[in-house]
Amino acid sequence: MNTIRVRNLRKKYSNTEALKGVSFEVDKGEIVGFLGPNGAGKTTTMKILSCFMAASSGEATVAGHDCFTHPLLVQQKLGYLPENNPLYPDMKVYEYLRYMAELHNVPSRHIKDRIKKVAEDCGFAEKIDHVIHNLSKGYRQRIGLGATLVHDPEILILDEPTVGLDPNQIVEIRGLIKKLGREKTVILCSHVLTEVEMTCNRIVIIDQGIIAASGTAAELRHTFDAHVKLKVVIRGEQAKALGILTAIPGVKNTDTYSVREKGAYGFVITVARNRDPRPEISRIVIENGLQLLEIHRELASLESIFNQVTTAS
Repeated sequence: MNTIRVRNLRKKYSNTEALKGVSFEVDKGEIVGFLGPNGAGKTTTMKILSCFMAASSGEATVAGHDCFTHPLLVQQKLGYLPENNPLYPDMKVYEYLRYMAELHNVPSRHIKDRIKKVAEDCGFAEKIDHVIHNLSKGYRQRIGLGATLVHDPEILILDEPTVGLDPNQIVEIRGLIKKLGREKTVILCSHVLTEVEMTCNRIVIIDQGIIAASGTAAELRHTFDAHVKLKVVIRGEQAKALGILTAIPGVKNTDTYSVREKGAYGFVITVARNRDPRPEISRIVIENGLQLLEIHRELASLESIFNQVTTAS
């Protein structure tokens, strides 16, 4: 079941077309990474889905409700954390969350319980009576997440939720997002590609107002990585090892790198994606009196795929 459905979405600002026919779907229970370079159309798409602005044309539905004809119904089902995390720093945490709950028309008899739940789920229960501006960036980010959850939405849109956090805080927020993904549908917008790969089930890449690629990290690698790199560590004469590796059919390129093993040398071998010369490498190395210490396949990084996709589109 599609919780979010976008069809041929277009948005024009004066003479600039920010979205040029964007289409994608997000199923219930998915955590989807929505990626793109600056100016690609990410924020415009999220603003349309959250009913902050209208599209020029196209269709967008959230939780079965049309974003253009029933925006209030959409917003009841949606929790949106923008990049700037709009808190009221002079308010106490409880006061702020109560205010947000009232804005979302949470029944007064349920507000206390909802605040207690989001404070526990997001890990700031011990800070509930603190003034927001006295809290760390990590806690403020947790409170922003709590505010998006206080009305118990089905869908979360999180725009750069870990920006400005230290490594420990990033790990905490990442774990929290994965936990939320067990119950909610989540769209995660981020420039931190490792974070997206570690958190999301699927990735959608937008560039220049169009969807440039979509799929799991494994599917994107299969589609866009035309070559495979193998890392091989051999003990023995370097020139001899380099010669036999270069001569193996299907090997397109061979580079060297230093290793700590005494008397050993590292080689990075590039081969066509449909070739797996590892058994042949093992046999030839041994037949030539060398010692094979290590061989493994290097997966293409999401960063390299992102660069390839956004440069080509």
